Amino acid sequence: MAVLCLDLGGTKLLAALVEQGRILASLQVPTSKDGQPGDWLDTLGEATVSWKGKYERIGAAVTGIVEDGKWSALNPATLAIPAGFELGAAIFDRFGLRPTLVNDAQAAAFGEYAAGAGGREDMVFLTVSTGLGGGMVLGGRLVSGSRGLAGHFGQTGRGSGAPLEDNVTGRWIASEALKAGHRMEAPGVFSAARDGNVWAQSIVDRSAARVAALCVDIQLTIDPARIVIGGGIGLAEGYLAQVQSHLTNQPEKYRPAVFPAALGVNAGVLGLEALIDIRNT
Repeated sequence: MAVLCLDLGGTKLLAALVEQGRILASLQVPTSKDGQPGDWLDTLGEATVSWKGKYERIGAAVTGIVEDGKWSALNPATLAIPAGFELGAAIFDRFGLRPTLVNDAQAAAFGEYAAGAGGREDMVFLTVSTGLGGGMVLGGRLVSGSRGLAGHFGQTGRGSGAPLEDNVTGRWIASEALKAGHRMEAPGVFSAARDGNVWAQSIVDRSAARVAALCVDIQLTIDPARIVIGGGIGLAEGYLAQVQSHLTNQPEKYRPAVFPAALGVNAGVLGLEALIDIRNT
């Protein structure tokens, strides 16, 4: 039978029935910023009630970190979660099954590795969106680390006073636009940049330059065969080309092979289903 895969992120809530790498059904709703994790699960439970009896396992991919069934935020500005929220118990109460819990970017990394742009090579995945997440697959295995922190590249740079994602992502782009006198979200900034507005081009370029610098650091530290970039910002028109333009300034040996993510919003649920299958064999 299929696996019910839930993806709870700062921008969207996604539910999908997945079987052997195929999505049988899916639905998506925006994440309510005023809601709490229990409210988000209630929304998904009500939306998927017709799927009952069609799955026998369940998993959730979530932004932040999960330990012993408890969910906490690494950067509350991305998605405010009560520290230590009992996610495993909350899912069991609503769906009647014990869930597998995985960080959303780590799940997406494994999805891209297995069925997307990772090409089943050693790879690092970066998702640039509301926040900046990541995951690593080395030797065919998802690397999560002793505390589940591996791949949280958006949290690097804290020695300078703020995590990297606070100077790269959609929230940062919108805040920089406001400083320039333009009240708009990231899609509007990208549109203004394409229309030739210098202030918008500067904001997008600064974000791309920082992601390029991160890619070089990753290459020097892990030396993966590929770095795959996804997310609403990462896949925005022209963004990856700007990242690449900053990489051309680096010595050839340091330049990573950068690819656009191939699975879109489905990377997390496809990776989650594959991980559940592995952990149950």
